[in-house]
Amino acid sequence: MSITAERKAELIKEFGAKDGDTGSSEVQIAILTERIRNLTEHLKDHKKDFHSRRGLLMMVGKRRRHLDYLRKNSESGYQEIIAKLGIRR
Repeated sequence: MSITAERKAELIKEFGAKDGDTGSSEVQIAILTERIRNLTEHLKDHKKDFHSRRGLLMMVGKRRRHLDYLRKNSESGYQEIIAKLGIRR
């Protein structure tokens, strides 16, 4: 359900402004999106795992708040990240 350290490093390198940039909204949105996709696959097999479902909903809400922040501060950055990650809005 979790992402590997290698995959997380790839996402940081791809979406970060500089090396080691883990705090920017773009990086956090990318990591949350990866975790959401992994957890969604888990929940397809384990339909009654309600504790993980709650965690999924909390992650989706956190990603939504990051996207709202990014949209308010950088419309072009928002459009770019939803296009790269394939998030529908």
